[in-house]
Amino acid sequence: MLSKKNHIINYFKEVKYISDQIGISKIEKLVKELVKIKKKKGRLFFLGIGGGAANSSHAVNDFRKICQIESYAPTDNVSELTARINDEGWETSLAEWLNISRLRSNDGIFIMSVGGGSIKKKVSINLVKAIDFAKKKKAKVFGIVGRDGGFTRKKGDVVIVIPTVNQKMVTPHSEAFQAVIWHCLVSHPLLQIKKMKW
Repeated sequence: MLSKKNHIINYFKEVKYISDQIGISKIEKLVKELVKIKKKKGRLFFLGIGGGAANSSHAVNDFRKICQIESYAPTDNVSELTARINDEGWETSLAEWLNISRLRSNDGIFIMSVGGGSIKKKVSINLVKAIDFAKKKKAKVFGIVGRDGGFTRKKGDVVIVIPTVNQKMVTPHSEAFQAVIWHCLVSHPLLQIKKMKW
């Protein structure tokens, strides 16, 4: 059994390994795609469940404030989200939100998820339906996901998969690196408009 000290040492060794293995070229490609959306005056819709929802909320703030890209997270509107879940069901809750928001071809959806959604496993089906809806509208699909990236990786235009170094730590590493990567994006010279206070 690992001691508490060994856990901390191993955790940060894994963080270093992931940092060394992350797909830099994919991040560069994502920057270019986000620049295109910005030039076309498109919008970004950040979609996540659980920790991914919290990360989406934070990312919306940064992309709006720092990059001046119009951005939204459906999970920030608890009243509408829960009404849709109650009246129409969990599976279509995000796609219907995108529908009412008139998702267009110059917009993008940005998935923050550990598994990326899976029809087979019946997990995060609302993300799956949202991706299908975005594809139908010819909007771009981006993501930062863990494991093999699931449906998001299969259907997305630019999807960064966080390398798996320890099966037991997939969720914490995936959600932590979502924050690392979106902060890299919003501070990128091609995207950042406003200086940060600190």
